[in-house]
Amino acid sequence: MILVAGGTSRLGTSMVPRLLEHGLRLRILTRNPARAQQRWDDEVEIVQGDVRDPVILARAAQGVETVISAIHGFAGEGKVSPRSIDWEGNRNLIRAAEGAGVSHFILVSISGASADHPMELFRMKYQAETALQRSGLAWTIIRPTAYMELWASMIGEPLLKTGKTRVFGRGNNPINFVSIQDVARFVELAVTTETMRGEIVEVGGPENLTMNEVAEAFQRESGTAGRISHIPLPMMRVMARVMAPINAQVARQIGAGVVMDTTDVTFDGSETARRHPAITPTRFEDVIRRLSGDQPSARNLVTKP
Repeated sequence: MILVAGGTSRLGTSMVPRLLEHGLRLRILTRNPARAQQRWDDEVEIVQGDVRDPVILARAAQGVETVISAIHGFAGEGKVSPRSIDWEGNRNLIRAAEGAGVSHFILVSISGASADHPMELFRMKYQAETALQRSGLAWTIIRPTAYMELWASMIGEPLLKTGKTRVFGRGNNPINFVSIQDVARFVELAVTTETMRGEIVEVGGPENLTMNEVAEAFQRESGTAGRISHIPLPMMRVMARVMAPINAQVARQIGAGVVMDTTDVTFDGSETARRHPAITPTRFEDVIRRLSGDQPSARNLVTKP
């Protein structure tokens, strides 16, 4: 039995079908069981719960061999935050796995996670990594860069709907983006083989692109003409401070835009490619083509929040 926390997230919905193809038994921990039921009906076991509740986690981990944590609190509202989910939630999940005698724990973290990172999400992921490595569990940590599908949606949706989009900051800082599908493949590999146990696996895309280049590629590949404007960095810094007590989620997003426009967020995937040659990184232009295609199903992928 495999317990998947975050099975209805963007990553989870890409990962779960791959695992089901192997005939594996899955238990999905979710706060939204109706959503999971709609996607997989009776293909998986569904447990309604929250990683902030140790009692539920203890029950959910019983009889489980592998735990996959694909949770994140970055986009959460209210009491849902990187601290409550990415750190405290993962800590609870690790303790539940230890108590249930789980064999393997796979943590989806984030590239660049560190104790002194300017973003809370990265600091909380790092604390979770440290807790997992200090536990008695066999572990694999997967560190993806920024998700292509997320940023294609954020930049592409306004272009499709209004003919214009906004880029945080100057938009000239190179950033590495990875396809969620590729991250799902690494999780699949970690589940189905033992080659990644005890490893921190850095996962990124094949190229570093600026936000301006992403917007221009979307225009080019989708055939959508539009105007690209920019939100100045000084304004973003003020907006992040002002929004923090009003809407923490928006404040975090703006703060992330500042960091991505002013720090080194590039990635060299040569070592990962050498160690895992079976997984060929997806190019951003292929994701854009898929998300902006003429088929209704592909267009729906672009416009979903």
